[in-house]
Amino acid sequence: MRGLFKYVAIIVLGVLLGGGAGIWHIRSGGFGDTPIGPWLYSKLAGSVAADDQTRSVIALYGLLALPRSEALYFTAKSDSAGRPLDGRCHYRIDGAPLAARWWSITLYNPEGYLIPNRWHRHSIGSLAAQSDAVGRWQVHIAPEPRDTTTLPTATRGGFDITLRAYRPSGQLLNDPRQVQLPTITRLECGA
Repeated sequence: MRGLFKYVAIIVLGVLLGGGAGIWHIRSGGFGDTPIGPWLYSKLAGSVAADDQTRSVIALYGLLALPRSEALYFTAKSDSAGRPLDGRCHYRIDGAPLAARWWSITLYNPEGYLIPNRWHRHSIGSLAAQSDAVGRWQVHIAPEPRDTTTLPTATRGGFDITLRAYRPSGQLLNDPRQVQLPTITRLECGA
């Protein structure tokens, strides 16, 4: 009887350790395997070629990934200088026109959920972003919004930025590594 209890305990411990290591591996990997500036991109997301790791990350964070012809996903966990994103800081995202019908920028906490804030503002799209005569645009991220094109972090901790390009075309669809994606510049940080 003692021997049976010992084997059951070893199996239970193995399942717990293995399951915990698997969840840690999926959570620590994040979304994307191809860096493009501060952005990470996954060539496999939304495709039938997605491996188990990609499918697990999408199930954990993405909830649903559209096919590449419908949407491309880019995630940033750091600014263009390589510093982790910090909710106490003010950032400026500068972008050029993207070959997509529409794009959006959304903030998420490290667990993959929208960051609750009193302004109920979590995302900004290409129709709301202000652009100049040649189509260059800016979006700001700050602890508290200064205007309608500022996304509030409403957190003192880290966060992620997801850029979605809907109905991409041309070089953006064929080889996103050849496209200049937006830069993320840290402007100032509060205490």
